[in-house]
Amino acid sequence: MATIKITETILRDAHQSLIATRLKTNEMIPILEDLDAVGYYALECWGGATFDASLRYLNENPWERLRIIRKHVQNTKLQMLLRGQNLLGYKHYPDDVVSEFVKKSVANGIDIIRIFDALNDIRNLETALLTTKKEGAHAQAAISYTISPAHTIEKYIALAKDMESLGADSICIKDMSGLLTPYEAEKLVNALKSNIQVPLEIHSHYTSGLASMTYLKAIEAGVDIIDTAISPFALGTSQPATEPMVAALSGSPFDTGLSLNKLDKITQYFTPIREKAIDTGLLDPKMLGVDINTLVYQVPGGMLSNLVSQLKAQNALDKYEEVLKEVPRVREDLGYPPLVTPTSQMVGTQAVLNVITGERYKMVPKEIKEYVRGMYGRPTVEIKDEIVKKIIGNEEVITCRPADLLKPVIALETEKIKEYIEEDEDVLSYILFPNVAKDYFKFRQAQKYNIDSDLVDKEEKTHPV
Repeated sequence: MATIKITETILRDAHQSLIATRLKTNEMIPILEDLDAVGYYALECWGGATFDASLRYLNENPWERLRIIRKHVQNTKLQMLLRGQNLLGYKHYPDDVVSEFVKKSVANGIDIIRIFDALNDIRNLETALLTTKKEGAHAQAAISYTISPAHTIEKYIALAKDMESLGADSICIKDMSGLLTPYEAEKLVNALKSNIQVPLEIHSHYTSGLASMTYLKAIEAGVDIIDTAISPFALGTSQPATEPMVAALSGSPFDTGLSLNKLDKITQYFTPIREKAIDTGLLDPKMLGVDINTLVYQVPGGMLSNLVSQLKAQNALDKYEEVLKEVPRVREDLGYPPLVTPTSQMVGTQAVLNVITGERYKMVPKEIKEYVRGMYGRPTVEIKDEIVKKIIGNEEVITCRPADLLKPVIALETEKIKEYIEEDEDVLSYILFPNVAKDYFKFRQAQKYNIDSDLVDKEEKTHPV
């Protein structure tokens, strides 16, 4: 029995899940020192979709945001989310980019890097994890949790052991869709704690309405750290709320030691920001509901909104239920990938195309072809020959680590944007999001020299979260 530590997600996943990552840096600054004073284990404040959204929608430099947060947060560890070899983008990047990105993240203030791979292919974690350790930061490897006939507790134990052998300083059960039920969590945490020595963290979303109960059973089974969001940006597709979890554990053997008075100051600060987000339509009340069908279709909240917008664009919203039923079928065909960025978007788009065209795999996006070729990594279950043939014909399926086929690009990409470079980090921003970063660089120059910039309107567009 031990004190439970809390990682607060308000600066990253909470607003990514509920308001499409639109919290601005200047909305964070006034509360940073109060967040630092709470006594959290860590503040998750960077990575995920924050990088893309800062450049694309907020005209902000994500690296500068990190430096500002670090300046105001002196006592609490800063944490980020990294998609393994995908970094913060939607495809694999060469090792030189991954190493440099991790180095710069740590140099600019990150203490803990949570590294996951959408397919749980450990080969896709190697470069990021080993570089994190080399740079002196804490490398947390995350299991992308999902349910399928192939995803057994034994499979998760083997994966966690591989992660520990690779050098992970801690392991996170990353339940991005809110699929982990309380008693299943108890079994999984018991099994993992019996087989690994490093600390274990749990991250879930409230989409199915189960996450607080799941956390409680995980805590009783020995989990060390839980991820929560301050209540104005909690629940729904976000995390369980911080204050009720602290209150629930108060006076128990798992007491967090956190003060509800200090937390109330944070709550009071974010409440008007939440109200404004509701008034402007940025926070859709639908995102705050409970959807137990999550357990049936295993579709994360962000993926649901993407499916709706794709169907609306095709004037086919009446096919919504049909598409939801097609998602698990496509997922089975593709070897049961966990539905997390980028596989969630890929599976969802394929399901939409299958239903709208009336013929399965008549139209196949480039990303799905690449996935079937092995360019994203190794699926949990080998894809059946007839599906492979249908999607890529007689093309070869690779078996090596996908990044082994990628050549170094930093020197080449630096040359392309040398007129815009103001800091080394600009090159990494450009490699990840070439057009978006270039637009931001033009905007930055225009601001600097006080001239009009000929920029596209970057206001509210749909954003994959």
